[in-house]
Amino acid sequence: MNTILIGAQWGDEGKGKIIDLLSRQSDYIVRYQGGANAGHTVKFGGKEYILHLIPSGILHRGKKCVIGNGVVIDPEALFKEIDTLKKTGIDVNGRLFISEQAHLIMPYHKLIDRLQEEGQNGKIGTTKRGIGPCYADKMARLGLRVSDLLDPEFFRDRLCYILDEKNKILTKIYGHKGLDFKEIHDTYSSYAKRLKPFVADTIQLLNNAADRKKRILFEGAQGTLLDVDHGTYPYVTSSNSTAGGAITGTGVAPTHIGQILGVVKAYTTRVGEGPFPTEFGPELMDKIRNKGEEFGATTGRPRRCGWFDAVVGRHSVMVNGLDTLAVMKLDVLDELPRIKIATGYKCGGKIHRTFPSNVRILERCEPVYEEHPGWQTDLSGIRRYRDLPVNARKYLARLSALLKTPISIISVGSQRNQTIFVSHRKAF
Repeated sequence: MNTILIGAQWGDEGKGKIIDLLSRQSDYIVRYQGGANAGHTVKFGGKEYILHLIPSGILHRGKKCVIGNGVVIDPEALFKEIDTLKKTGIDVNGRLFISEQAHLIMPYHKLIDRLQEEGQNGKIGTTKRGIGPCYADKMARLGLRVSDLLDPEFFRDRLCYILDEKNKILTKIYGHKGLDFKEIHDTYSSYAKRLKPFVADTIQLLNNAADRKKRILFEGAQGTLLDVDHGTYPYVTSSNSTAGGAITGTGVAPTHIGQILGVVKAYTTRVGEGPFPTEFGPELMDKIRNKGEEFGATTGRPRRCGWFDAVVGRHSVMVNGLDTLAVMKLDVLDELPRIKIATGYKCGGKIHRTFPSNVRILERCEPVYEEHPGWQTDLSGIRRYRDLPVNARKYLARLSALLKTPISIISVGSQRNQTIFVSHRKAF
């Protein structure tokens, strides 16, 4: 069965662990959107790996990994990952395939990203890795693709034209001296030689695999509420991190998709700016952040933490068509005597049960909570659903009922074996 795995909150839900588990039963693992602004942390063989571009299925011997056309690629970051993997004995040759249609992040993208973020009064909270400007150029038809890089004459002419446009912006708007053509051209021409062995027609590759009934896992980055169309705009990423992005970002038809799995935490986190209705106060924030190790895999930034938000969850179920859920970090709530779930928002005397698209309304919303007793028991050693404390099972059942979606996986720790697989017909 081909599976799309997506984050159903604001990202950082713990997708890396689930991808790692599902990779064992997959033939192809595919990254379909985003860039090096996302990080999946996987604990594998006693080591911790943080991967930003290469699908984490690469850690499994014999698995084929694909970076799809919907991803924007920073060659420098990609080669750094390849070298890091090689040092630990993981060879990507013959197993990593990069779409010839993927767009390239260029030095001017990173520079403009930084200058824009530093100059804004209302900051978005980007990672300043050039992701947004690269996607903007893609839509403006000013982008450079992997295939362009492999055509030296075309690449030279195209870069000359684009850099002339970018230097006008840098000098006239930002007062920057501009960037040097030769330096960029020579650097990226050297990248072309190293990149070429990995480049493939990944659309054909994946569709052929689907026709042969190979199992494909589509690995999403970020989360639903960071989707450029369906998230808390403008405090979002620059790509479609919802399930639809897997279709456009790979060229695989929706008829080839068997199931869509959404990953949520047992609470909620987000990184960067933007509204966050269920955010904790300072004392509980520190407690959960430290116990849950809530610091960004890519930036190291502390994540903002809050109670589980069922309004967000229902929105994610709807726009992604989620078939089932994985609930992560249930163990982080072990010590709490009472646990809250937001079931709606109150704003201007009105109760919102659906997610407001207007960010100004969302900023004024107050959560409507229901409260549940905690279990105050260490869950980290539990491996069967029926062995969970009654209050933990009741909490999970309530999440499932509020989102009208069965839970199939429960994580009670960062290690692979700290995972409970659930037969939802029996449990929920």
